[in-house]
Amino acid sequence: MKAENHSQLDESLYINPASSTHKTRPHQSPVYIVSELANTEEKILEETNKNQDVVLSLYHALNTRDVDTVHQILAPDIEWWFHGPPTYQFMMHLLTGASSDSDHSFHFEVDPLSLTTFGSTVIVEGCDHKRSISWVHAWTVTAGIITQVREYFNTSLTVTRLGNPSQSPTSNYDSSSTAEITPVHCVSVWESRFSNRVGKSVPGLVLAI
Repeated sequence: MKAENHSQLDESLYINPASSTHKTRPHQSPVYIVSELANTEEKILEETNKNQDVVLSLYHALNTRDVDTVHQILAPDIEWWFHGPPTYQFMMHLLTGASSDSDHSFHFEVDPLSLTTFGSTVIVEGCDHKRSISWVHAWTVTAGIITQVREYFNTSLTVTRLGNPSQSPTSNYDSSSTAEITPVHCVSVWESRFSNRVGKSVPGLVLAI
């Protein structure tokens, strides 16, 4: 039996570097990467501050009854969602001109420290201890204009983020196989604090962003 010569490899396994179309990414120094991250964080912080300033300006305009500023900040077709006793729709009554004396006497006292921002969503919480009213607003700010608001009065609110960290960003779909149902992962990122200060039991809701 003749022994095989393993010293001679198949020429088809060789790749000519001159004819190769493989491209390598340019080397990025750690300093350049850190600089990119810093710029990204700075842009996010700047956008966050702008969105919060818009919301704070709206509260100031509401409390001073500055109608012109309110109209400049709110989109004409703003999406409105309300949860709570119907008699607590103070903001809706003020903006539609159907306000009563009780509506005019209600002020949204906002502590800037009570603002929490998640991208374009700004969460604000307040409490009127004299009336035993707690409230939460979830504003959506787009290009300096408020396009959506969700109002929660005397409601315990939990804000969650939806996602599936184990899911691959790209997957091949096989029509012959049975699709698997993957549970959605919910992470609690914020909870209201003032809802337990109204002296009575309140319902609880979850807002997914």
